[in-house]
Amino acid sequence: MKFSLKNRFAKQSLFTLIVVFLLDFSGRISHLTDPGLSCNGWPLCIPVGYTGWLELAHRILVAISIFIVFNLLRLSWKSYRDHIVLLPLTTIVAVFFLANIFIGGLQVIRILPDYLVTIHALTAVAMWVSLFSLTVASGYYHEPSAINFSKIGIGERLRDLLALTKPIIVALLLVTTLGGMVAGAKSLPSFWLVFWTLLGGAFAAGGASALNQFIDRDLDKHMQRTANRPLAAGRMYPAEGLAFGLALSLISFYLLVGFVNLLAAVLSVVGIFYYVWLYSILLKRSTVQNIVIGGGAGAIPPLVGWAAATGNLSVAAWFMFAIIFFWTPPHFWALSIVRKLDYERAGVPMLPVVQGDKATRRQIWLYTLLLVAISLLMPILHLAGTIFLFSALGLGIWLIATARRVYKGEGNKTAWKMYRYSSMYLMFIFLALVVDALV
Repeated sequence: MKFSLKNRFAKQSLFTLIVVFLLDFSGRISHLTDPGLSCNGWPLCIPVGYTGWLELAHRILVAISIFIVFNLLRLSWKSYRDHIVLLPLTTIVAVFFLANIFIGGLQVIRILPDYLVTIHALTAVAMWVSLFSLTVASGYYHEPSAINFSKIGIGERLRDLLALTKPIIVALLLVTTLGGMVAGAKSLPSFWLVFWTLLGGAFAAGGASALNQFIDRDLDKHMQRTANRPLAAGRMYPAEGLAFGLALSLISFYLLVGFVNLLAAVLSVVGIFYYVWLYSILLKRSTVQNIVIGGGAGAIPPLVGWAAATGNLSVAAWFMFAIIFFWTPPHFWALSIVRKLDYERAGVPMLPVVQGDKATRRQIWLYTLLLVAISLLMPILHLAGTIFLFSALGLGIWLIATARRVYKGEGNKTAWKMYRYSSMYLMFIFLALVVDALV
Protein backbone atom coordinates (compact mmCIF):
# COMPACT_ATOMS: atom_id res chain seq x y z
CA MET A 1 0.00 0.00 0.00
CA LYS A 2 1.54 3.28 -1.13
CA PHE A 3 2.02 6.10 1.37
CA SER A 4 0.54 9.49 0.43
CA LEU A 5 -0.56 12.62 2.29
CA LYS A 6 -2.69 13.96 -0.55
CA ASN A 7 -6.10 12.93 0.74
CA ARG A 8 -8.10 15.34 2.88
CA PHE A 9 -7.90 13.40 6.15
CA ALA A 10 -4.14 12.87 5.85
CA LYS A 11 -3.62 16.59 5.20
CA GLN A 12 -5.78 17.44 8.19
CA SER A 13 -3.81 15.01 10.37
CA LEU A 14 -0.49 16.51 9.30
CA PHE A 15 -1.78 20.05 9.87
CA THR A 16 -2.98 19.05 13.34
CA LEU A 17 0.43 17.54 14.09
CA ILE A 18 2.15 20.82 13.16
CA VAL A 19 -0.25 23.01 15.17
CA VAL A 20 0.00 20.81 18.25
CA PHE A 21 3.80 20.90 17.96
CA LEU A 22 3.70 24.70 18.01
CA LEU A 23 1.31 24.58 20.95
CA ASP A 24 3.59 22.26 22.89
CA PHE A 25 6.64 24.41 22.07
CA SER A 26 4.92 27.61 23.23
CA GLY A 27 3.68 25.84 26.35
CA ARG A 28 7.19 24.78 27.32
CA ILE A 29 8.49 28.34 26.91
CA SER A 30 5.55 29.72 28.89
CA HIS A 31 6.08 27.19 31.68
CA LEU A 32 9.62 28.51 32.24
CA THR A 33 8.19 31.95 33.10
CA ASP A 34 5.90 30.75 35.94
CA PRO A 35 2.54 31.43 34.26
CA GLY A 36 0.66 31.20 37.55
CA LEU A 37 2.13 34.58 38.60
CA SER A 38 2.16 36.47 35.31
CA CYS A 39 -1.20 35.22 34.03
CA ASN A 40 -3.22 34.17 37.05
CA GLY A 41 -6.59 32.55 36.33
CA TRP A 42 -7.97 30.00 33.89
CA PRO A 43 -8.69 29.97 31.00
CA LEU A 44 -8.32 33.76 30.52
CA CYS A 45 -6.36 36.23 32.61
CA ILE A 46 -5.12 39.80 32.89
CA PRO A 47 -1.50 39.61 31.70
CA VAL A 48 1.33 41.02 33.82
CA GLY A 49 4.36 41.99 31.71
CA TYR A 50 5.61 40.29 28.57
CA THR A 51 5.54 36.85 30.22
CA GLY A 52 1.85 37.29 30.92
CA TRP A 53 1.16 38.17 27.29
CA LEU A 54 3.20 35.14 26.23
CA GLU A 55 1.06 32.91 28.42
CA LEU A 56 -2.15 34.50 27.14
CA ALA A 57 -1.00 33.92 23.54
CA HIS A 58 -0.36 30.30 24.44
CA ARG A 59 -3.89 29.94 25.78
CA ILE A 60 -5.36 31.48 22.63
CA LEU A 61 -3.35 28.94 20.63
CA VAL A 62 -4.86 26.27 22.89
CA ALA A 63 -8.36 27.41 21.85
CA ILE A 64 -7.40 27.34 18.17
CA SER A 65 -5.87 23.88 18.58
CA ILE A 66 -9.02 22.57 20.26
CA PHE A 67 -11.01 23.67 17.22
CA ILE A 68 -8.56 21.98 14.85
CA VAL A 69 -8.46 18.71 16.82
CA PHE A 70 -12.24 18.58 17.06
CA ASN A 71 -12.53 19.23 13.34
CA LEU A 72 -10.27 16.21 12.75
CA LEU A 73 -12.42 14.19 15.14
CA ARG A 74 -15.60 15.30 13.36
CA LEU A 75 -14.13 14.32 9.99
CA SER A 76 -13.17 10.86 11.23
CA TRP A 77 -16.63 10.17 12.67
CA LYS A 78 -18.19 11.41 9.43
CA SER A 79 -16.07 9.58 6.86
CA TYR A 80 -14.30 6.74 8.70
CA ARG A 81 -17.00 5.32 10.97
CA ASP A 82 -16.17 1.81 9.75
CA HIS A 83 -12.38 2.12 9.97
CA ILE A 84 -10.97 0.05 12.82
CA VAL A 85 -7.67 2.01 12.88
CA LEU A 86 -8.35 5.64 12.00
CA LEU A 87 -11.52 6.18 14.05
CA PRO A 88 -10.21 4.85 17.40
CA LEU A 89 -6.81 6.53 16.85
CA THR A 90 -8.39 9.92 16.14
CA THR A 91 -10.64 9.55 19.17
CA ILE A 92 -7.84 8.78 21.61
CA VAL A 93 -5.75 11.61 20.11
CA ALA A 94 -8.59 13.98 20.99
CA VAL A 95 -8.86 12.56 24.53
CA PHE A 96 -5.11 12.75 25.20
CA PHE A 97 -5.04 16.28 23.78
CA LEU A 98 -7.85 17.47 26.05
CA ALA A 99 -6.37 15.60 29.03
CA ASN A 100 -3.08 17.40 28.49
CA ILE A 101 -4.90 20.74 28.53
CA PHE A 102 -6.92 19.66 31.55
CA ILE A 103 -3.88 18.82 33.67
CA GLY A 104 -2.10 21.95 32.41
CA GLY A 105 -5.06 24.02 33.57
CA LEU A 106 -4.92 22.38 37.00
CA GLN A 107 -1.24 23.25 37.15
CA VAL A 108 -2.07 26.93 36.70
CA ILE A 109 -4.78 27.15 39.37
CA ARG A 110 -3.20 24.92 42.03
CA ILE A 111 0.02 23.18 42.98
CA LEU A 112 0.00 19.69 41.55
CA PRO A 113 1.20 16.60 43.45
CA ASP A 114 4.23 14.90 41.94
CA TYR A 115 2.19 12.08 40.43
CA LEU A 116 0.08 14.55 38.39
CA VAL A 117 3.20 16.23 37.06
CA THR A 118 4.44 12.81 35.93
CA ILE A 119 1.06 11.93 34.41
CA HIS A 120 1.07 15.26 32.58
CA ALA A 121 4.39 14.37 30.97
CA LEU A 122 3.27 10.83 30.13
CA THR A 123 0.04 12.16 28.63
CA ALA A 124 2.00 14.46 26.36
CA VAL A 125 4.09 11.51 25.20
CA ALA A 126 0.96 9.41 24.59
CA MET A 127 -0.61 12.27 22.64
CA TRP A 128 2.45 12.65 20.41
CA VAL A 129 2.75 8.92 19.75
CA SER A 130 -0.97 8.68 18.94
CA LEU A 131 -0.99 11.77 16.71
CA PHE A 132 2.14 10.70 14.82
CA SER A 133 0.70 7.19 14.38
CA LEU A 134 -2.53 8.71 13.09
CA THR A 135 -0.69 10.87 10.57
CA VAL A 136 1.26 7.87 9.27
CA ALA A 137 -1.82 5.61 9.21
CA SER A 138 -3.89 8.21 7.36
CA GLY A 139 -1.23 8.30 4.66
CA TYR A 140 -1.80 4.62 3.91
CA TYR A 141 -5.58 4.95 3.64
CA HIS A 142 -5.96 7.30 0.69
CA GLU A 143 -9.68 7.51 0.46
CA PRO A 144 -12.56 7.18 2.92
CA SER A 145 -14.77 4.12 2.72
CA ALA A 146 -17.04 3.76 -0.28
CA ILE A 147 -19.87 2.87 2.09
CA ASN A 148 -22.75 5.32 1.94
CA PHE A 149 -23.21 5.85 5.66
CA SER A 150 -26.85 6.13 6.63
CA LYS A 151 -27.92 9.24 8.50
CA ILE A 152 -28.77 8.44 12.10
CA GLY A 153 -30.95 10.62 14.29
CA ILE A 154 -29.36 12.08 17.40
CA GLY A 155 -31.88 10.33 19.63
CA GLU A 156 -31.23 6.93 18.08
CA ARG A 157 -27.47 7.41 18.23
CA LEU A 158 -27.59 8.46 21.89
CA ARG A 159 -29.74 5.43 22.75
CA ASP A 160 -27.24 3.11 21.10
CA LEU A 161 -24.28 4.76 22.81
CA LEU A 162 -26.08 4.46 26.13
CA ALA A 163 -26.84 0.80 25.41
CA LEU A 164 -23.11 0.19 24.88
CA THR A 165 -22.47 1.25 28.47
CA LYS A 166 -24.97 -1.26 29.98
CA PRO A 167 -26.59 1.47 32.14
CA ILE A 168 -28.40 -0.89 34.53
CA ILE A 169 -25.14 -2.60 35.44
CA VAL A 170 -23.43 0.79 35.75
CA ALA A 171 -26.15 1.97 38.16
CA LEU A 172 -25.66 -1.11 40.35
CA LEU A 173 -21.89 -0.63 40.37
CA LEU A 174 -22.30 3.01 41.38
CA VAL A 175 -24.38 1.92 44.39
CA THR A 176 -21.45 -0.26 45.50
CA THR A 177 -19.03 2.62 44.84
CA LEU A 178 -21.08 4.96 47.00
CA GLY A 179 -21.29 2.28 49.66
CA GLY A 180 -17.52 2.07 49.72
CA MET A 181 -17.20 5.86 49.98
CA VAL A 182 -19.62 6.30 52.86
CA ALA A 183 -18.39 3.23 54.75
CA GLY A 184 -14.80 4.42 54.39
CA ALA A 185 -15.47 8.01 55.44
CA LYS A 186 -17.97 6.99 58.17
CA SER A 187 -20.02 9.93 56.91
CA LEU A 188 -21.34 11.37 53.66
CA PRO A 189 -18.33 12.79 51.76
CA SER A 190 -18.47 16.22 50.15
CA PHE A 191 -20.83 16.67 47.20
CA TRP A 192 -18.03 17.27 44.70
CA LEU A 193 -16.00 14.27 45.83
CA VAL A 194 -19.08 12.05 45.44
CA PHE A 195 -19.91 13.67 42.09
CA TRP A 196 -16.49 13.20 40.51
CA THR A 197 -16.02 9.71 41.94
CA LEU A 198 -19.37 8.50 40.64
CA LEU A 199 -18.94 10.25 37.29
CA GLY A 200 -15.48 8.76 36.85
CA GLY A 201 -16.80 5.37 37.96
CA ALA A 202 -19.71 5.58 35.52
CA PHE A 203 -17.35 6.38 32.65
CA ALA A 204 -15.02 3.52 33.65
CA ALA A 205 -17.82 0.96 33.89
CA GLY A 206 -19.46 2.26 30.72
CA GLY A 207 -16.19 2.23 28.80
CA ALA A 208 -15.37 -1.31 29.92
CA SER A 209 -18.87 -2.45 28.92
CA ALA A 210 -18.52 -0.89 25.47
CA LEU A 211 -15.16 -2.61 24.97
CA ASN A 212 -16.71 -5.88 26.16
CA GLN A 213 -19.47 -5.55 23.55
CA PHE A 214 -16.85 -4.83 20.89
CA ILE A 215 -15.00 -8.03 21.83
CA ASP A 216 -18.17 -10.13 22.16
CA ARG A 217 -20.02 -8.82 19.10
CA ASP A 218 -19.71 -12.16 17.30
CA LEU A 219 -21.02 -14.07 20.34
CA ASP A 220 -23.84 -11.63 21.00
CA LYS A 221 -25.34 -12.32 17.56
CA HIS A 222 -26.11 -15.91 18.61
CA MET A 223 -27.78 -15.07 21.92
CA GLN A 224 -31.38 -13.94 22.18
CA ARG A 225 -30.62 -11.77 25.21
CA THR A 226 -27.86 -9.82 23.45
CA ALA A 227 -28.70 -10.04 19.74
CA ASN A 228 -30.24 -6.56 19.70
CA ARG A 229 -27.19 -4.81 21.12
CA PRO A 230 -25.93 -2.03 18.80
CA LEU A 231 -22.83 -3.86 17.55
CA ALA A 232 -24.39 -7.30 17.35
CA ALA A 233 -27.43 -5.96 15.48
CA GLY A 234 -25.24 -3.95 13.08
CA ARG A 235 -26.64 -0.54 14.04
CA MET A 236 -23.10 0.59 14.81
CA TYR A 237 -19.74 -0.31 13.28
CA PRO A 238 -17.19 -2.17 15.43
CA ALA A 239 -14.81 0.79 15.07
CA GLU A 240 -17.42 3.05 16.68
CA GLY A 241 -17.82 0.75 19.67
CA LEU A 242 -14.05 0.46 20.09
CA ALA A 243 -13.50 4.22 19.82
CA PHE A 244 -16.33 5.00 22.25
CA GLY A 245 -15.13 2.43 24.81
CA LEU A 246 -11.53 3.66 24.69
CA ALA A 247 -12.64 7.28 25.03
CA LEU A 248 -14.82 6.64 28.09
CA SER A 249 -12.10 4.53 29.75
CA LEU A 250 -9.42 7.18 29.27
CA ILE A 251 -11.70 10.03 30.36
CA SER A 252 -12.60 8.12 33.54
CA PHE A 253 -8.94 7.87 34.50
CA TYR A 254 -8.28 11.59 34.04
CA LEU A 255 -11.42 12.60 35.94
CA LEU A 256 -10.46 10.42 38.90
CA VAL A 257 -6.77 11.32 38.93
CA GLY A 258 -7.50 15.04 38.53
CA PHE A 259 -10.44 15.46 40.92
CA VAL A 260 -10.17 12.49 43.31
CA ASN A 261 -6.79 10.78 43.87
CA LEU A 262 -4.25 8.48 42.26
CA LEU A 263 -5.26 5.31 44.11
CA ALA A 264 -8.89 5.58 43.03
CA ALA A 265 -7.81 6.21 39.42
CA VAL A 266 -5.39 3.26 39.37
CA LEU A 267 -7.99 0.92 40.87
CA SER A 268 -10.43 2.02 38.18
CA VAL A 269 -7.89 1.20 35.46
CA VAL A 270 -7.27 -2.19 37.08
CA GLY A 271 -11.02 -2.84 36.97
CA ILE A 272 -11.21 -1.96 33.27
CA PHE A 273 -8.16 -4.09 32.46
CA TYR A 274 -9.51 -7.00 34.54
CA TYR A 275 -12.92 -6.96 32.82
CA VAL A 276 -11.75 -6.35 29.27
CA TRP A 277 -8.55 -8.37 29.03
CA LEU A 278 -8.67 -11.00 31.77
CA TYR A 279 -12.39 -11.79 31.62
CA SER A 280 -13.61 -10.85 28.11
CA ILE A 281 -10.53 -11.93 26.14
CA LEU A 282 -8.85 -14.67 28.18
CA LEU A 283 -11.47 -16.34 30.37
CA LYS A 284 -14.96 -16.05 28.92
CA ARG A 285 -14.42 -18.37 25.94
CA SER A 286 -11.86 -20.68 27.47
CA THR A 287 -12.87 -21.88 30.95
CA VAL A 288 -15.92 -22.87 32.96
CA GLN A 289 -14.47 -20.75 35.78
CA ASN A 290 -14.86 -17.56 33.71
CA ILE A 291 -17.48 -16.05 36.01
CA VAL A 292 -15.70 -17.08 39.23
CA ILE A 293 -12.36 -15.51 38.33
CA GLY A 294 -13.91 -12.68 36.31
CA GLY A 295 -16.05 -11.68 39.27
CA GLY A 296 -13.13 -9.67 40.61
CA ALA A 297 -13.73 -6.99 37.97
CA GLY A 298 -17.18 -6.15 39.31
CA ALA A 299 -15.85 -6.22 42.87
CA ILE A 300 -13.46 -3.29 42.36
CA PRO A 301 -15.96 -0.33 42.48
CA PRO A 302 -16.31 -0.36 46.31
CA LEU A 303 -12.51 -0.30 46.52
CA VAL A 304 -12.54 2.77 44.26
CA GLY A 305 -15.13 4.40 46.52
CA TRP A 306 -13.20 3.59 49.70
CA ALA A 307 -9.94 4.87 48.18
CA ALA A 308 -11.67 8.05 47.01
CA ALA A 309 -12.91 8.82 50.51
CA THR A 310 -9.85 7.77 52.52
CA GLY A 311 -6.86 7.59 50.17
CA ASN A 312 -6.14 4.01 51.29
CA LEU A 313 -7.65 0.53 51.54
CA SER A 314 -8.50 -1.30 54.76
CA VAL A 315 -9.74 -4.75 55.75
CA ALA A 316 -13.37 -3.58 55.58
CA ALA A 317 -12.87 -2.49 51.97
CA TRP A 318 -11.60 -5.94 51.04
CA PHE A 319 -14.63 -7.52 52.73
CA MET A 320 -16.84 -5.45 50.40
CA PHE A 321 -14.73 -6.72 47.53
CA ALA A 322 -15.30 -10.30 48.77
CA ILE A 323 -19.07 -9.79 49.02
CA ILE A 324 -19.30 -8.91 45.32
CA PHE A 325 -16.74 -11.55 44.35
CA PHE A 326 -18.81 -14.35 45.92
CA TRP A 327 -22.10 -12.77 44.80
CA THR A 328 -21.13 -12.89 41.11
CA PRO A 329 -21.18 -16.69 40.49
CA PRO A 330 -24.67 -17.43 41.88
CA HIS A 331 -26.03 -14.32 40.19
CA PHE A 332 -24.74 -15.14 36.70
CA TRP A 333 -25.07 -18.92 37.00
CA ALA A 334 -28.76 -18.41 37.72
CA LEU A 335 -28.99 -16.45 34.47
CA SER A 336 -26.98 -19.08 32.61
CA ILE A 337 -29.47 -21.78 33.62
CA VAL A 338 -32.28 -19.73 32.06
CA ARG A 339 -30.20 -18.85 28.98
CA LYS A 340 -28.39 -22.18 28.65
CA LEU A 341 -29.27 -22.64 24.97
CA ASP A 342 -28.01 -19.13 24.20
CA TYR A 343 -24.61 -19.85 25.72
CA GLU A 344 -24.49 -23.25 24.03
CA ARG A 345 -25.16 -21.73 20.58
CA ALA A 346 -22.53 -19.05 21.19
CA GLY A 347 -19.95 -21.58 22.35
CA VAL A 348 -19.44 -19.97 25.76
CA PRO A 349 -18.40 -22.64 28.35
CA MET A 350 -20.76 -21.57 31.11
CA LEU A 351 -21.20 -24.05 33.96
CA PRO A 352 -24.64 -25.46 32.95
CA VAL A 353 -23.41 -25.97 29.38
CA VAL A 354 -20.29 -27.88 30.47
CA GLN A 355 -21.36 -29.65 33.68
CA GLY A 356 -25.15 -29.53 33.49
CA ASP A 357 -27.94 -27.90 35.50
CA LYS A 358 -27.62 -30.11 38.57
CA ALA A 359 -23.97 -29.18 39.19
CA THR A 360 -24.76 -25.51 38.55
CA ARG A 361 -27.64 -25.47 41.03
CA ARG A 362 -25.40 -27.03 43.67
CA GLN A 363 -22.71 -24.39 43.07
CA ILE A 364 -25.31 -21.61 43.34
CA TRP A 365 -26.37 -23.00 46.71
CA LEU A 366 -22.78 -23.28 48.04
CA TYR A 367 -21.69 -19.84 46.83
CA THR A 368 -24.82 -18.25 48.31
CA LEU A 369 -24.00 -19.75 51.72
CA LEU A 370 -20.43 -18.41 51.43
CA LEU A 371 -21.71 -14.99 50.41
CA VAL A 372 -24.06 -14.66 53.37
CA ALA A 373 -21.41 -15.96 55.79
CA ILE A 374 -18.90 -13.35 54.58
CA SER A 375 -21.44 -10.54 54.93
CA LEU A 376 -22.18 -11.60 58.52
CA LEU A 377 -18.47 -11.67 59.37
CA MET A 378 -18.27 -7.89 58.96
CA PRO A 379 -20.33 -7.00 62.06
CA ILE A 380 -18.85 -9.94 63.97
CA LEU A 381 -15.36 -8.52 63.35
CA HIS A 382 -16.62 -4.99 64.21
CA LEU A 383 -16.21 -3.82 60.61
CA ALA A 384 -19.89 -2.85 60.46
CA GLY A 385 -22.63 -2.04 62.97
CA THR A 386 -25.96 -3.32 64.19
CA ILE A 387 -28.03 -1.97 61.30
CA PHE A 388 -25.86 -3.82 58.83
CA LEU A 389 -26.00 -6.98 60.97
CA PHE A 390 -29.79 -7.19 60.89
CA SER A 391 -29.91 -6.14 57.24
CA ALA A 392 -27.35 -8.77 56.20
CA LEU A 393 -29.19 -11.39 58.24
CA GLY A 394 -32.60 -10.60 56.75
CA LEU A 395 -31.34 -10.25 53.19
CA GLY A 396 -29.22 -13.38 53.60
CA ILE A 397 -32.16 -15.51 54.75
CA TRP A 398 -34.17 -14.24 51.78
CA LEU A 399 -31.39 -15.08 49.30
CA ILE A 400 -30.64 -18.46 50.89
CA ALA A 401 -34.31 -19.42 50.68
CA THR A 402 -34.35 -18.59 46.96
CA ALA A 403 -31.06 -20.41 46.37
CA ARG A 404 -32.44 -23.45 48.20
CA ARG A 405 -35.37 -23.57 45.79
CA VAL A 406 -32.95 -23.34 42.87
CA TYR A 407 -30.89 -26.19 44.37
CA LYS A 408 -34.01 -28.35 44.66
CA GLY A 409 -34.55 -27.87 40.92
CA GLU A 410 -37.84 -26.00 40.91
CA GLY A 411 -37.46 -24.90 37.29
CA ASN A 412 -36.17 -21.94 35.28
CA LYS A 413 -38.66 -19.51 36.80
CA THR A 414 -37.01 -19.97 40.18
CA ALA A 415 -33.56 -19.54 38.61
CA TRP A 416 -34.78 -16.31 37.01
CA LYS A 417 -36.04 -15.12 40.41
CA MET A 418 -32.61 -15.92 41.84
CA TYR A 419 -31.02 -13.77 39.16
CA ARG A 420 -33.36 -10.84 39.88
CA TYR A 421 -33.36 -11.23 43.66
CA SER A 422 -29.57 -11.40 43.81
CA SER A 423 -29.40 -8.02 42.00
CA MET A 424 -31.71 -6.52 44.61
CA TYR A 425 -29.72 -8.23 47.37
CA LEU A 426 -26.50 -6.55 46.30
CA MET A 427 -28.12 -3.14 46.02
CA PHE A 428 -29.84 -3.39 49.43
CA ILE A 429 -26.84 -4.76 51.30
CA PHE A 430 -24.67 -1.87 50.11
CA LEU A 431 -27.42 0.61 50.95
CA ALA A 432 -27.44 -0.99 54.40
CA LEU A 433 -23.70 -0.24 54.64
CA VAL A 434 -24.44 3.40 53.80
CA VAL A 435 -27.20 3.71 56.45
CA ASP A 436 -25.10 1.86 59.00
CA ALA A 437 -22.20 4.29 58.52
CA LEU A 438 -24.40 7.39 58.66
CA VAL A 439 -26.52 6.51 61.71
